[in-house]
Amino acid sequence: MDWHPLRLTTPVKQHVFGGRAIAERLGRGGLPDGPVAETWEVSDVEGDASTVLDGPLAGRTLRQITAEHPDELLGPRLPPGPRFPLLTKFIDGRGALPVHLHADDATARRLEGEPNGKTEAWHVLDAAPGATALVGVQDGVDRDTLHQALLAQDFDAVMRRLPVRAGQTVYVPGGTLHSFGPDTLVYEIEQTSDIQQHAMRRRMEDGSPVPDDEWHANLDRLLDEWRPGPRPGFHSGLSVPSDDGVVRTVLCAGPHFALERWSAGPATPLSYRFSTVRILTNVGAPVTVTAGPWTGLLDRARTLLLPAVLGELRIQGSGDLLIGYVPDLEHDIRGPLLAAGHGPAAVAALGEGLGPR
Repeated sequence: MDWHPLRLTTPVKQHVFGGRAIAERLGRGGLPDGPVAETWEVSDVEGDASTVLDGPLAGRTLRQITAEHPDELLGPRLPPGPRFPLLTKFIDGRGALPVHLHADDATARRLEGEPNGKTEAWHVLDAAPGATALVGVQDGVDRDTLHQALLAQDFDAVMRRLPVRAGQTVYVPGGTLHSFGPDTLVYEIEQTSDIQQHAMRRRMEDGSPVPDDEWHANLDRLLDEWRPGPRPGFHSGLSVPSDDGVVRTVLCAGPHFALERWSAGPATPLSYRFSTVRILTNVGAPVTVTAGPWTGLLDRARTLLLPAVLGELRIQGSGDLLIGYVPDLEHDIRGPLLAAGHGPAAVAALGEGLGPR
């Protein structure tokens, strides 16, 4: 088959916390009227699966391609599974997102009957002055203290409120209670899953009230899936400059995913090689992407899925690109960053599984 970068459908979520930032600040066209909270750039979530828009695989879902062409799509290093492993989104937190959490892998298998949980990371694209996020609980908070605060909806009594600035990233392990917004625009990468437990009295979809019995059941399940330990922080990533002016910044990394931001000037095309599937999202001016005989334009706030079989591509233009993938932590992350002079502690702060060896 004639493989080339894949353009996918992007499910849109019009939850009440959304606004118009994805259209107005990022310049994304084709969105519905009204609030747009999320666009799911690459998704294999049940009921919200991305579908290929053009080429020989047009009309095929991401799940079908993952099952039928695992080596060509994923690459030989990634084990085939029931789902494509990564989910990516633009999220407009015009209003505050609900306080919620996603189970980690072990808890998802034990309590949800799911093959995996959902660790995620947020890369902040824009944030109003004074914007904050709630990420994890304060030291010393136990289950009963957390339960009482959730009943009172007094989140600041128990959670860590952190300042948020554009260009920063935070890695959020499964089981971590969290929220961000208002006035925050992020790009999110995470494990493919839609399991979540909410602490709120109103539904995020339409703002309707949650009945008391359902709300108390939600809190009980949230507490069962909560992990008290993780206390991640925002950081600016670690860069690996090259002689041709291209700058690679590792924003976060762990066993489930890595996210990098690549920038380059217009004079020299950016050449990029890879052996496993990549998600390429443009957060800058439009660029031209070439892979073999295929050439296409990648507009701002749009995404291409790069099958592993392609192996290499070239990007022409003033690039500002996000690249997500499942890493080999030693080869892809720890080794290059240590060689670039970054210390072990700074590398370990990017996510899980990056401590000294």
